[in-house]
Amino acid sequence: MSSIEDAADRGEKKELRLEHPSGWLYLTRHDAVPILVDALLDLPPGREFNKTELAEHAGVTRQTVGNYTDLLLEVDLIEEVPNTSPRRYRVADSDVVRELFELNSALNAVGSR
Repeated sequence: MSSIEDAADRGEKKELRLEHPSGWLYLTRHDAVPILVDALLDLPPGREFNKTELAEHAGVTRQTVGNYTDLLLEVDLIEEVPNTSPRRYRVADSDVVRELFELNSALNAVGSR
C-alpha cells in the first residue's frame, strides 16, 4: 500500500501527491505549461522556433517561455536545434511527444462525437 493510500485525509493525500508527483502532475502543476504544450501540439512537424516565436504562438510572454524552457527540455517535449544563435528549438522527436499527440488525438475524437 502506498503512502498516499495510507493518508488519512484529503489534505494529507494532496500534500503527498505534490511531494511525489507523477510525470503528469510534474508537468502540469505549472500554470503556463498546459498552454505551452497546447501550442506545441499545434506546430507543424519539424518547425523551428525561438522563445519569442513560441511565446507569440502560445499567447504568453517571452519570460513565461523562458521560465519553462528547461522543463520542456527535461521532459523531452522540445529539443535544441544545434548550432543556432540565438538558440532555436523544435518539438522533440521523442516517445513523450508521440504519446502526447496520441492522447490529444484520442481526446479530440471523443470531443467530436
